[in-house]
Amino acid sequence: MQKLSIKQLIIITLGLLVLVMGLMTIHQRRHFNKNVKIDNVAVGGLTAKQALKKLQDNPQTPKVYVNNDLVYTGKQPVAKFTQADEEKVANALHRQYTFFPSNKDKNLLIKPQKFNQSVVPQVDQAVSQKVMELNNGRKAPINAYAVYENGQVQVRPAVGGTQYSLDGLHNQVEKELVQGEVKLKPIYKAPLSAKSKTVQNEKTKLEQIAKRDVTYQVQGKKYHLTSADIITRATYQDGKYHFNTKVLGTKIDEINNQQATLGKPFEFKTHSGSVIKTTAAGSYGWKISKKQAGKTLTNALIENKQTVNAKNDIYGKGYNQQGTGYNTTSNNGIGDTYAEVSLADQHAWFYKNGKCVLSTDIVSGTNNKDNETPKGVWYIMYQQTPSVLRGLNDDGSKYASKVQYWSPFTDSGCGFHDASWRHDWSKQAYLAKGGGSHGCINMHPDVAGQAFSDLHKNEPVVIY
Repeated sequence: MQKLSIKQLIIITLGLLVLVMGLMTIHQRRHFNKNVKIDNVAVGGLTAKQALKKLQDNPQTPKVYVNNDLVYTGKQPVAKFTQADEEKVANALHRQYTFFPSNKDKNLLIKPQKFNQSVVPQVDQAVSQKVMELNNGRKAPINAYAVYENGQVQVRPAVGGTQYSLDGLHNQVEKELVQGEVKLKPIYKAPLSAKSKTVQNEKTKLEQIAKRDVTYQVQGKKYHLTSADIITRATYQDGKYHFNTKVLGTKIDEINNQQATLGKPFEFKTHSGSVIKTTAAGSYGWKISKKQAGKTLTNALIENKQTVNAKNDIYGKGYNQQGTGYNTTSNNGIGDTYAEVSLADQHAWFYKNGKCVLSTDIVSGTNNKDNETPKGVWYIMYQQTPSVLRGLNDDGSKYASKVQYWSPFTDSGCGFHDASWRHDWSKQAYLAKGGGSHGCINMHPDVAGQAFSDLHKNEPVVIY
């Protein structure tokens, strides 16, 4: 027998190696590695078709744990493999392929076409409930945040907590539920850091506000206000500003003391030329609301407006809560169009633009504390024609009086109206017991219509 040469032995050896490698490659490409699972079902050593058959025979019923506590158990398999999933299993075989056989543990997750998606919200709810229970008594983290105080913007650092977060749990459930068993390990909630984009944006927004100022116009006067004059404290979170404007209160008090008219006596020049001071009991006038001024001025800072008017920040008393007489500066705030009533003279004068258009006798309320006409500066609340006046007599009985013209000026029911039933129009009528009205200004039917036409809503009524 002829002895083989070294060269021939090498060629034969290489040939055998190629054959073995080829056979191994073919096997590796057609079979799963030894310790491979699909959806937690062992498929090591199986072909794609064999693996699919095993998956079909072993549907997984879901069990979900949070920190090793079972929170959800399904009654039916959540995923069912069918012949329609053959390509997915073949792709999994391709993904796990290694040239040399591998003993590495792998669990490949495949969502078959028949996957009960409705189970996911049920699991999410159970997981959320469990995390909420775990968080009972635990300390919530505090995000870092920017704050404007004392004219400066600073960033408060984050403070860690011990509460668990739901972050990532839904995605893990969505991904792993196909394998039946899902073990969730929630992490602690992470607060926003001071260097986060969100907090740095808050800081920038507040720094812009801190540099701005606005002119606040109140009637004919202007007040220059900086952000420090307006804002005690401010934050910017979730796309919104939050302001504390307590510091503004001092400035609004100052403005109200100088210019507001509500609740103050008026110096008034009567028809005779004498100057009197009215009582402060009336409802006519306006005052700036600190709360509303805070909204107006902070909005101006946000929008970088240069000037805003106080006209939308005023309030009043009685029927018109928006205030009366703003922008009226003549005649010490009463203006040149008003009604004047002298209780001593039992007479009324009606002025339009400084000119008396009607002068007439009247009868006021009976001169006792229950029926007397209230002194002060009031305003016409509304006008009605015709109308029915309702109330109580001194003996407690009810009355309902029809009138043609009705112009009330107090919430208690006093106003101008005609009194067709009245026979005593003397200047002493109101002094007699039961001789006056219940507080209204009675007018003779012959002039009541003109008075009604001369009066207008919100017009001041001066009674002294």
